[in-house]
Amino acid sequence: MENSNNSTSKVVYTGTTTTTGGRQGASKSSDGRLDITLTPPGGRGEGTNPEQLFAAGWSACFLGAMGKSAAIKNIKLPADSRIDAEVDLVLSDTEGYSLQVRLNISLPGIDREDALAIAEHAHTLCPYSKAIKGNIKVETIIL
Repeated sequence: MENSNNSTSKVVYTGTTTTTGGRQGASKSSDGRLDITLTPPGGRGEGTNPEQLFAAGWSACFLGAMGKSAAIKNIKLPADSRIDAEVDLVLSDTEGYSLQVRLNISLPGIDREDALAIAEHAHTLCPYSKAIKGNIKVETIIL
């Protein structure tokens, strides 16, 4: 695949799922590793919702990107590093539904200035951060 800036790129992985029933349905991955029931936010019963799935996916990807960012600064992320991701489903009377996110980041033993720099740089590496840049409100909070 050619990019407009004459660099080449290749697909390294494709995640494939089939979803039926929308927010009151189910999703299953093509390899069978993911097989979940979907429920609306705050719904009763077992299952999860798209906001929780997005929070899990983004926080996992972002933590990996922070590891790469830290390595550039010759810093090793502590084993107990974590991200508490909060994804809000927002309803506006003028724009309908949208999302907003808070990434609450804990990097024990890393000073605040380095933690902020690592997180800022990670946004330039993480595919989720790149995909939503400028589209939704995102707060990156160092705990």
